[in-house]
Amino acid sequence: MVKDNALGEFLRARREQVGPAELGLPPGGSRRVAGLRREEVALLAGVSTDYYVRLEQGRERNPSAQVVDALARGLALDEDASAHLHRLARPAPGRRRRARRPERVSPNLLRLMDGWPDTPALVLGRCLDVLAHNALGQALFAGHAHSGDLIRLVFLDPDAREFYPEWERVAVNTVGGLRAAAGLDPDDPQLIDTVGELSVKSADFRRLWARHDIRQKTHETKRFRHRLVGELELSYEALTVNSAPGQQLIVYQAEPGSPSEAALALLGSLAAS
Repeated sequence: MVKDNALGEFLRARREQVGPAELGLPPGGSRRVAGLRREEVALLAGVSTDYYVRLEQGRERNPSAQVVDALARGLALDEDASAHLHRLARPAPGRRRRARRPERVSPNLLRLMDGWPDTPALVLGRCLDVLAHNALGQALFAGHAHSGDLIRLVFLDPDAREFYPEWERVAVNTVGGLRAAAGLDPDDPQLIDTVGELSVKSADFRRLWARHDIRQKTHETKRFRHRLVGELELSYEALTVNSAPGQQLIVYQAEPGSPSEAALALLGSLAAS
């Protein structure tokens, strides 16, 4: 692979994760590669094998939108991954980078969150660091070495697997969210530093980063094992902050009448006291 070959790396990683049976292809005897062969992707996308090889190797960098759509179908990419593939194939023109200002949260948004005493709420930055929280949001993630940085909490905190009973699913989705941010601005210095540190310190992060999964943070149900109130099952909604591109407002809720609602109420009373 040539350097700076994000498109080729993504194609190769996704090819290795799709089995022939998933796409109706015959197994084809013993296979020396994980997932699909290059010629199989080329067949599914309707391009020559030589052209597809050039794409993976970075010798061809300008596929048409029609070819990108065909590749996305051939690799069975979902909507988020397909959009990411299009961004890689048509990167934004290089611009002179200005020094980024520190990410700040709007005072109006802070007041809004503080008006939800029974609802945990966080504002996340582009690299999943916690920029702000209300009291219950702080209480939900308190007590960890990396309470203020969700991706480092997942991969570097010694009690991450205790806090997240479904740790593998959380880890896959967290890395997918960071990959989505990387596709929007791959030269972001904070992002580069974050990926570099986690790649050095966490074998699990290296394994999942190499998969090139894309997961936009939207909504999900997540389980927690909190040190003060025990098991919690909370659903969340992730809302983009239009006044601050890259920021997300994350709002958690428990099912009404559930044990998790009672545990969340207890956590709120403990936080208030």
